[in-house]
Amino acid sequence: MISSERLALFVDGPSLHFTAKSLGFTVDFKRLLAECRTRGVLVRAYYYTIIAEEFQTTRPLLDWLDYNGFTVRTNSVKEFDDGQGRRKFKRNIGIELAVDAVELAKHVDHILLFSGDGDFRPLVEAIQRLGPRVTVVSSMRTKPAMVAAELRRQADTFLELDDLKTAIERTIEESGMRNERDEYS
Repeated sequence: MISSERLALFVDGPSLHFTAKSLGFTVDFKRLLAECRTRGVLVRAYYYTIIAEEFQTTRPLLDWLDYNGFTVRTNSVKEFDDGQGRRKFKRNIGIELAVDAVELAKHVDHILLFSGDGDFRPLVEAIQRLGPRVTVVSSMRTKPAMVAAELRRQADTFLELDDLKTAIERTIEESGMRNERDEYS
């Protein structure tokens, strides 16, 4: 029986990609949505990523996600000079994710955050003060661990991504959309 708990899913795309890759699999987002729906009523699913002009391989994945139940949020890569003549790049989707999570917190009972980024610890704490429980999904089984200790400790629950592998792994037969690895290659 599916719980009546209202859920929201927040996916830090680069974090999920690299964590799953470290664990030896790619995520099937259709199966990820189905898995979340077994845990409660999925109110909203967000996917956040950075994009660069020269990497247009992300477009098919983002289009697929957008048409199949995810609200896709993107942020452009910012290029700057480091003061010593070297090109540096700033990639960040944290503010967008934080704003959306705080705004949605009053409408859900539980937030699933697929990220290991320790910068999200204050966000998790703020959401908890608003009422919802927060589950962080990442991995301790990778070398090094892909989840920051402070984020894991702040969460109400920590869910090991490797334990979800059989439920959300992309298999060879399920090739209806581009492979997630195309987004970051």
